[in-house]
Amino acid sequence: MMTEAKHISVCICTYKRPELLGRLLSKLEEQETEGLFDYSIVIVDNDRFESARQTAESCARQSKISISYYVEPEQNIALARNKAIENAKGDFLGFIDDDEFPQQDWLGCLYKTCKKYNADGALGPVLPYFNGTPPKWILRGNFYERPTHETGTILQWRFTRTGNVLLSVDILRGDRIIFNPKLGSGGEDRDFFRRMIEKGHNFVWCNEAPVYEVIPPHRWKKSFMLRRALLRGQGILANPSYSRSSVVISLLAIPVYTFILPFLLLIGEHVFMKYLIKDCDHLGKILAFLGISVIKEKYITE
Repeated sequence: MMTEAKHISVCICTYKRPELLGRLLSKLEEQETEGLFDYSIVIVDNDRFESARQTAESCARQSKISISYYVEPEQNIALARNKAIENAKGDFLGFIDDDEFPQQDWLGCLYKTCKKYNADGALGPVLPYFNGTPPKWILRGNFYERPTHETGTILQWRFTRTGNVLLSVDILRGDRIIFNPKLGSGGEDRDFFRRMIEKGHNFVWCNEAPVYEVIPPHRWKKSFMLRRALLRGQGILANPSYSRSSVVISLLAIPVYTFILPFLLLIGEHVFMKYLIKDCDHLGKILAFLGISVIKEKYITE
């Protein structure tokens, strides 16, 4: 007896990246399903000026895949993800970022891994794709490399994110809060996985399903990395896993890191930057604890 093919809604939250969104949509058009599932695409534009509308609607007119477009006017990634889920359909949700693109068997590998390991979701690698040749210190420091695991590895929440994931919709039923809007500047994905894992759901790694993250030249700048670290530090206080002991750790770490930075520069620029970024993470947390927000933007995009 043949079973009915499952349906996957691929969810994309986008913000002022119409060209990269166009590339992603063209790659999603090529996904191989092997008859195991069919899929559609849900786009949520988190720009109230609808900068992605033309790209989304143009691709929708030419695509053999159903593409729907929505706008979340409040700049908040958690709200954008929630809107995508509200308008998705089917048995599984795939999440991929607007500055990424997959290989042809991306969805298939994630789907088969979920089935093989009887998992509630599967996550895959996010590999850097540089637009040009970055400075040597970027490559030596592995600033855009992320941890990988063997396929089938059950993940702790600290190793989770939504840049490359397939989720069973069953785990979302009856959950009032999917992604927490209080974490609208980042960290909402790990908070989601932490809550799901505490409920007993399991998520596994699929090393055969990489996506490629476009790293343009402006993201090679030191100022970009440091501002993003400060913003990341600021956001930690809103995270439910935050504890006062982490503030104490930051208070101890800042003078230590600041003292050793000149000596690390003698070792290499990549080592110096790695610890300067850590320093800014801790500094952002302390400033937020004191009620000072040095980074006013919700996202660091330039």
